[in-house]
Amino acid sequence: MPRYLILRTFEVEEDQMPVVGRRSRAVIEEHLPDVTWEHSHVLIDDKGTVQTYCVYSAPSEEAILEHSKMLGQHTVDLLREIAGDVTPADFPPVD
Repeated sequence: MPRYLILRTFEVEEDQMPVVGRRSRAVIEEHLPDVTWEHSHVLIDDKGTVQTYCVYSAPSEEAILEHSKMLGQHTVDLLREIAGDVTPADFPPVD
């Protein structure tokens, strides 16, 4: 199944993000069972704006956008299919 990186900018304060997270999970469980939320990184800028970098697996970009539409209270600033993953372990030192 394709995996996607999504950058979102939220219209809520940081203290409301647990509510958003629960709603995001409920939308998936109740309406989009083929979508899997893998993990997110939450960032707060100097003005208090909340952004997230999220990784999802889904059958299509359209499924991700449907989730975003149902979730609301944010914009999708970037949506890209992930080509692969690497870690430092993938690059051992050269002797």
